[in-house]
Amino acid sequence: MNTKWIQVLIVLTALISTAGASLQAASKDNISDGVQAIEFARELGATLPPKGWVRFCERHPEDCAGNTGERLRVKLDAERWQELSGVNTYVNRSIEPATDLALYNVEELWTYPKARGDCEDYVLLKRQHLLDLGWPREALLITVVLDAKRAGHAVLTVMTDMGEFVLDNQHPKILPWTATGYQFVKRQAQIDQTKWVALDPIASSMRRYTSSGRKVGGGR
Repeated sequence: MNTKWIQVLIVLTALISTAGASLQAASKDNISDGVQAIEFARELGATLPPKGWVRFCERHPEDCAGNTGERLRVKLDAERWQELSGVNTYVNRSIEPATDLALYNVEELWTYPKARGDCEDYVLLKRQHLLDLGWPREALLITVVLDAKRAGHAVLTVMTDMGEFVLDNQHPKILPWTATGYQFVKRQAQIDQTKWVALDPIASSMRRYTSSGRKVGGGR
């Protein structure tokens, strides 16, 4: 991969505050289907969904689609990137962090936040805003990870032709999944979002390289 393509990826992932302008300058020629320096997470097979998600779906069945039969990746152009950046920034700034115990006197409750919420609530609200903007449900995957403190945490994984990007309330920037430093545990299955799949914990903690040997992203 030549230097030009690597610079495009750096612009996409490192400069959220100027992401729209950067992508406009990159142009369609630079955001092509052939550029895939960011690898995709390896799925290991079916696993149990979080109890919070199951209970959320009992209360909001209309928001928990069943079998779609599709495994798609959204083409990441300037408009799409601006939508991602705008939703991520808006929700992170609008919602104050608070535990379910403090809010509802229960250990875990997945719900749409109004002013305060925990990580799952941020994810649900970002997902809903993106769905309202016309993003396909199959590209927006609720994901469970272990964060830098090795505590359970939820993020939203967005499937694109440029790789998998993470929207996270613990980080202001949208990052490729390999640059988060998180250990990825499991996420929704694309073809049936009522089901969940386990993710390869080894691959998710390794540094990523392009075919030329140049590093892409972070991780441990």
